[in-house]
Amino acid sequence: MAATKNSAAPAVLSPRALNRATLERQLLLRRTAMPAKDAVHHLVGLQAQNTRPPYYQLCARLEGFRPAELAALMESREVARIVTLRSTIHLHTADDVLSLRPLVQPARDRELRIFRAGLTGVDLGRLRSLATGLVEERPRTPKEIREALHAEWPGADPRALGTAARCLLPLVQVTPRGVWGRSGQVALTTAERWLGAPARPAPAPDAAVLRYLAAFGPASVKDMQAWAGLTRLREVFERLRPGLVTFRDENGVELFDLPDAPRPPEDTPAPPRFLPEFDNVLLGHADRGRVIPPRFHGRNGKGNQAYGSVLVDGFLAAIWCRDGGGAPGARPSVLTVQPLAALGPAERDAVTEEARRMLSVMAPPGTADTCDIRFAAFVDFG
Repeated sequence: MAATKNSAAPAVLSPRALNRATLERQLLLRRTAMPAKDAVHHLVGLQAQNTRPPYYQLCARLEGFRPAELAALMESREVARIVTLRSTIHLHTADDVLSLRPLVQPARDRELRIFRAGLTGVDLGRLRSLATGLVEERPRTPKEIREALHAEWPGADPRALGTAARCLLPLVQVTPRGVWGRSGQVALTTAERWLGAPARPAPAPDAAVLRYLAAFGPASVKDMQAWAGLTRLREVFERLRPGLVTFRDENGVELFDLPDAPRPPEDTPAPPRFLPEFDNVLLGHADRGRVIPPRFHGRNGKGNQAYGSVLVDGFLAAIWCRDGGGAPGARPSVLTVQPLAALGPAERDAVTEEARRMLSVMAPPGTADTCDIRFAAFVDFG
């Protein structure tokens, strides 16, 4: 359907049309030979609350990807892990660390206000200065930061003090944390110290809106606000409106997009994809129905436990887990796929083939063929 840039009624996009457009921009309709660093930039970061998901996200998207490629980028400090979007840890390029972190500072300010009761009598300017000196002397664990600040303000809540440091400073998780095949506790320093570049002022959000649409569009204002954890973006979209096209979803919500962005036909094939927990394609919109059917809302996890997601025909259709979590160096034995609805024989064969491909990339050398792929229930949703 054609978009509109005038007063004519905008075209209506079905969930399948939105699904195919989003998957194309998320590199999930077909794998690309794009370098890992370029993919991290294009996707505006990878959700990295846990250490292994960024590797699985790129495995699902890139042709020829190997975990060592992303690990090398982390060790060379070309990418880094930092709290940004939605107050969660993301893996960004160094340039995005320095630009996106200031952009989302208003969300960190809101988070800080939640803990204000535990910060009575605390001079936040002094806290910022003390915390900066601590973590730039050497990377510090969150516990070390809390204890040092609590010694200065013994009447304050230690958790609130640690949160204040994280909200006031752009704290990067240093390696070896997050490097494939290695382990390390969380240790933090400033982005400026880790990346060897000066801090930047908060940029105008216009460029971020355009990048979001390139990776997640078509999308509503509310979609981007949910993705970024920001508010009051309507005026930015309105400022950009003359250069955008608009649609409506089936509920009448206005969707914005880039004029030349790909919007494949609804019947474009979407091969199965194994995604890790918290993949951004599952979290990038306020209305997640373009990827998660309403009847499966909340079914890719239970309580505090999240599981991997399997897309079939572009939509969430199953969850998955690996025996032992698939830790680097561990011998995988079982990969279990739990369908959320019945899968036909051809769909099971395609899911199994994709599972084998994933294991050939992500499993320790020589172990992929020994992993048993099973279709069975491992979560009771009641």
